[in-house]
Amino acid sequence: MTASLDVEPAVKGKKIEGRSLGQIAWMRLKRDKIAVASGFVIICLILVAIFAPLIVKVLGHPPNDPNYNLLDPNTGAPIGSFGGASRHNLLGVEPSNGRDVFSRIVYGARISLLVAFLATAVAVVIGAIMGIIAGFFGGWIDNLISRLMDLLLAFPLLLFAIALVAVIPDKAFGLSGNTLRIPVLVGIIGFFQWPYIGRIIRGQTLSLREKEFVEAARSIGGRSGYIMFRELLPNLVAPILVFATLIIPTNILFEAALSFLGVGVRPPTPSWGGMLSQGIDTYTFDPMFMIVAGVAILITVMAFNLFGDGLRDALDPRSDR
Repeated sequence: MTASLDVEPAVKGKKIEGRSLGQIAWMRLKRDKIAVASGFVIICLILVAIFAPLIVKVLGHPPNDPNYNLLDPNTGAPIGSFGGASRHNLLGVEPSNGRDVFSRIVYGARISLLVAFLATAVAVVIGAIMGIIAGFFGGWIDNLISRLMDLLLAFPLLLFAIALVAVIPDKAFGLSGNTLRIPVLVGIIGFFQWPYIGRIIRGQTLSLREKEFVEAARSIGGRSGYIMFRELLPNLVAPILVFATLIIPTNILFEAALSFLGVGVRPPTPSWGGMLSQGIDTYTFDPMFMIVAGVAILITVMAFNLFGDGLRDALDPRSDR
């Protein structure tokens, strides 16, 4: 009895604090060890892409400099096991030219993440705006935007991207080479990806537009633009964030596929998809070159997918995880 009396004042003196939805989601996310580990991998990949020149300067060699002394003069295969891996070339060297694979993987992360993040931003902005407009106004506006979404979703994106990128001139708008091709890739991927998030946002908007806070905003004279972007949009942040994390790996794979087919980033600029394409001719005597590029894509895509799943569960109050 005495012990309980001693504890009681401390319990009474403790202030009860409420938690915001963001704090609750963060607590749920922290309990998901796989999502936390995936988030750590993503942060490491972003840092690698940002500080690629410094990392290569310390641990690698210039990514476009060949070194034929590391190759067998008869076969062109790297000298040594595991693709010529050593303390000077951590992941080996490319067959036929002897370029450092580690440096090209590090610089390839820049291209993959840059295209994926920018294309996702384009898709999210267009999809969120079009989805809110379609769901809020309904009627012929909803029908028009919905049919446009259906048309784009049925469009053969890969074939269109190959055809469009293949006819890009060497110079346009004051840009040339990969400086021109990267914005084109971002525009194509982002434009054709927005209907996916647009349909999700449209469905969420249809349910939110009948809520009490929307009626309250209308009753005080709120205009349509104010209601859509000041009342509805903040309540759509969760699905937008979840979809963005899940579409990034799709865009990484799409960029890799275009580079693999030869219509993405042009060599000698490093690209994971381009490295896979080059590995087709050498995998019989040097499989490590293709394996390293494939593992880089696998780890990146898996990290974003697992983090997206964890974020979705953390933001979903009905989830029991």
